[in-house]
Amino acid sequence: MLSAEKVRAVHTLVDEGRVGVAFQPIAEIHKRRIFAYEALARPLDPIFVTVPELFEASVQAGRVAELGFLHRDQAVKLCPHHPLFLNIDPHEFDFGWLVRPDDPMFRHRHPVTLEITESVPIKYFTQCHSVLGEIRQKGISLAIDDLGAGFSNLKYIADLKPEIVKLDRELIAGCAPGNRQWKLLCSIVALCKEMNARTIAEGVETQIELTAVTEAGADMVQGYLFGRPANPPPDLIWPGTSR
Repeated sequence: MLSAEKVRAVHTLVDEGRVGVAFQPIAEIHKRRIFAYEALARPLDPIFVTVPELFEASVQAGRVAELGFLHRDQAVKLCPHHPLFLNIDPHEFDFGWLVRPDDPMFRHRHPVTLEITESVPIKYFTQCHSVLGEIRQKGISLAIDDLGAGFSNLKYIADLKPEIVKLDRELIAGCAPGNRQWKLLCSIVALCKEMNARTIAEGVETQIELTAVTEAGADMVQGYLFGRPANPPPDLIWPGTSR
């Protein structure tokens, strides 16, 4: 349990409509261009050390659905010209906000993809499946985040049939063409392709890692090598080029 002070801070942030956002580019490997920006929440009160702590406090305060709504609203307002990836806290499935017709994601003029973590507790599966089905009928896509971070329930991914699977930094860090980790990465990418899901390699930080994920067949990349989260959305600079 977090302190009562942090729970009160969440109430204040939500009541005042204050939530920070930063954008990180997701790039297509073969076209070397922006595919979308991931919108990342940022606490605007120094009492919160991390983003997970902010959302944990919002769950305790019963305000997680409102915080998620505010985050999506800021993302759409601050990045109007590009496709967006928006993260969903699993606890938001306990509320009806995600299917409200006035949700900001439905007014964005470009494609929107919702990200849910691959380690979502199984107790949320039925709610998650139902809510996502309704949202996807309205043109929103689904990405499973953090594949390879430790949970690795591939059946869960097969059941939800996401358009995109994001490969966690744990799979990417230290990966080099030909090593055992790279062979595992190749197998996972191939499996995702068999399930008709495109892949994004997260946390790519070195040229060797970029070469490894490219040769493994990943479709897209994200990481410090291509741009750190920022507001406004940063330009993509492909490694080894001026742009």
